[in-house]
Amino acid sequence: MNYAMVIHMLGWVSCFEAAFLLLPLLVSVIYGESCAFAFLVVAALCALLGLPLVLKRPSKRTMASKDGLVIVAFSWILLSVFGALPFVISGEIPFFVDALFETVSGFTTTGASILADVESLSHGTLFWRSFTHWIGGMGILVFILAILPMKGGSSVFLMKAESPGPSVSKLVPRIRETAFILYAIYFAMTVVECVLLLAGGMPLFDTLCTAFGTAGTGGFGIKADSFGSYSPYLQGVVAVFMMLFGINFNLYYLCLRKKFSQAVKSLELWAYLLIIAAATGAIAINVFPMFDSAGQALHHAFFQVSSIITTTGFATTDFNLWPAFSRTILVTLMFVGACAGSTGGGIKVSRILIMLKEVRKEIRLACHPRSVRKVKIDGRTVDHDVIRSVNAFLVVYLVLFASSVLIVSLDEFDLVTTFTAVATTLNNVGPGLEEVGPTGNFSAFSPVAKLVMSFDMLAGRLELMPMLMLFVPATWKRK
Repeated sequence: MNYAMVIHMLGWVSCFEAAFLLLPLLVSVIYGESCAFAFLVVAALCALLGLPLVLKRPSKRTMASKDGLVIVAFSWILLSVFGALPFVISGEIPFFVDALFETVSGFTTTGASILADVESLSHGTLFWRSFTHWIGGMGILVFILAILPMKGGSSVFLMKAESPGPSVSKLVPRIRETAFILYAIYFAMTVVECVLLLAGGMPLFDTLCTAFGTAGTGGFGIKADSFGSYSPYLQGVVAVFMMLFGINFNLYYLCLRKKFSQAVKSLELWAYLLIIAAATGAIAINVFPMFDSAGQALHHAFFQVSSIITTTGFATTDFNLWPAFSRTILVTLMFVGACAGSTGGGIKVSRILIMLKEVRKEIRLACHPRSVRKVKIDGRTVDHDVIRSVNAFLVVYLVLFASSVLIVSLDEFDLVTTFTAVATTLNNVGPGLEEVGPTGNFSAFSPVAKLVMSFDMLAGRLELMPMLMLFVPATWKRK
């Protein structure tokens, strides 16, 4: 373990968080709110902690894979702990465990909340909640890689550890340029959404918070009814952009390079769109009697499908009241998730495709033992290492999910509430069903359950391994 490099990178994370906190500080000052003091104090604290660590350059700047995993895990923990302090200092969320849950939910783009009355929060706090979604959507370390010149090729381990999906590839030879391209696309799409929302008459503050939540596929709302009080046009814009942010960003890069044929041949893309279309159609038919017209039913069905499969979590209606068939589809989509290389959570469509193709291969081998078959995606053979990592991911995922459900069940909520509370936090979705549905919240859970689900949110966002590496003794051995 290169401890000096780990500490140095944590210093950069702390400094960048100090800079990020200046934006909600500015919003608080504009609105003349007292919470500005809380943001100023925490920003100063982050700067004081980070600057000495940044200035002390490590003699050995190379990183191994485990160094990248540890840096990513600790970076997100550090972000969450300090990001929670403004809530506590301002008194808007006085208990630290609650504030930590809310902040972890923000940075991991989950959107699960312990707040019963979100509209009572100050503008600065509301902005900070939504802005954490935008920071966490693409990843803080990907942002740092895009800004800072880092020597050596080992920085790719940071991107691999933080980026969602079974495998991560560089778009261009230099990892810094790859990170810059990803953030440029991310920023440009956010700006386009802002323009369309403003064109629909949405206030600027609401526009920024909504765009941050959509881009990061987070889902923290600034209204008590999430997105129900906005116009159908605004709901439609957000629904489309949630779907777009759930697509692999590599495909957008291919489009920018005018390689459209290569982009549209993506099996994952077509599977993702097919799932959305099939789920929307099935739910629209099922909930049609609850709405005034087929158009209305289709509108709300598409919004909720887009929101849940991309693990955003916005809601236009209380889908907790929908028939069991529709709710079952939505819960299934929580596990499916969006595409690899997007800002969405869940297992990911690419992993599911690989697992299904692997199952088909095993069935055919059982019929023809001497045949040689390979798993292929988009005409390319999937490496054995990728298949092995997908299998390992699924096993760890199931063990962590079952363990979390068991611990959270000690709070004595009904099984649907407990099951979907863990499902929605581990998959970074936000709302579940029953007590944690679109009109509910997570405030009634015990501190232990909130800490377990906070860990689940971090593990789900970071694809499990970075958080689990912290518990492996071999991780901490020096090189």
